[in-house]
Amino acid sequence: MNTSINRLGAVVCLSMAPMTSWACATCGCTINSDAAMGYSATTGWRVNLEYTYIDQDELRVGTHTATPAEVVNNPSNPALGGGEIEKDTINRYLTLGVNYRPNADWNLNLLVPYVSRSHTTYGTQLQPYTAAETAPDQISGARVSNLGDVKLLGNYQGLLPTHNLGLQLGVKLPTGRYGTAVDFYNGPNAGSPLDASLQAGTGSTDVIVGTYYYQAVSQNFDIFVNGQFQSAVAHKQDQAGNDFRPGNSSTFSVGLRYEAHAQWIPQVQLNVLHKSPDQGALADTTDTVGTVAYLSPGLTVQLEHTLHAYGLVQVPVYSNLDGYQLFPHWTATVGLSYAL
Repeated sequence: MNTSINRLGAVVCLSMAPMTSWACATCGCTINSDAAMGYSATTGWRVNLEYTYIDQDELRVGTHTATPAEVVNNPSNPALGGGEIEKDTINRYLTLGVNYRPNADWNLNLLVPYVSRSHTTYGTQLQPYTAAETAPDQISGARVSNLGDVKLLGNYQGLLPTHNLGLQLGVKLPTGRYGTAVDFYNGPNAGSPLDASLQAGTGSTDVIVGTYYYQAVSQNFDIFVNGQFQSAVAHKQDQAGNDFRPGNSSTFSVGLRYEAHAQWIPQVQLNVLHKSPDQGALADTTDTVGTVAYLSPGLTVQLEHTLHAYGLVQVPVYSNLDGYQLFPHWTATVGLSYAL
């Protein structure tokens, strides 16, 4: 594949939403950027600016929609005598990506996210459920607006002469505010801390490992597959009764791009995520596990020779969630990529 096609392939599915910034659920933008970041063997610098929008406005459990009455009368943690009825979480991520390829074998990528999040909840309500428990005066709100957790990723794709098989190793740093940094500002929960998993950062240092492969399957079509695993290896919140460790996550993506025209390249991805439970006294251990799958169509447009715009929409096609979790009906990502 020629350089322009490789570069377009690299930007078409660039989604920098931090995997560990999901809000109290197995959700979020799972469009895979790692395989795309390694598609071009062209040396030099590239800068990306990306915006991702995720509105978690649907309560779900297992594979179906849940009701407030289910949350309270059939709680995921029966010891509480009820359950938390979450209302809505709106996530906005603005991510700066700086990528450098010194040669065809190596690629380094720095991802710096800014997290803007609003969260509303009716709080934990006791059995039996009544309509008064979801009255407007029961709503508590919180807002997060801060730097998120920075990622530094390295790719090596010198395994084959074609440079289309790669390995990835990276680290997520605890640069975002974490723990109990933000409180609810109104409602019955005013003054109490927002959930640890809803803060801008997790307080953990995570290791990221992955592998990817891409290949032209015809004159006009190109495919890729990518797998990635992320796990916290150290966490700042480690005191008894005040500890939190985000759950491990595994992602698998497969994608197909139509490359007949260098100026515009449509593509579609299937993205699958599995997340294990968060751990610690500050964690919601019963409501942070699950497996989800998204279908993600997108388009990249060449604005100038080295400047591209891209957009993708994710639509969930499957979810199997432990406990009660807020889930999006769709997510959207738009961005600009400039090669220096």
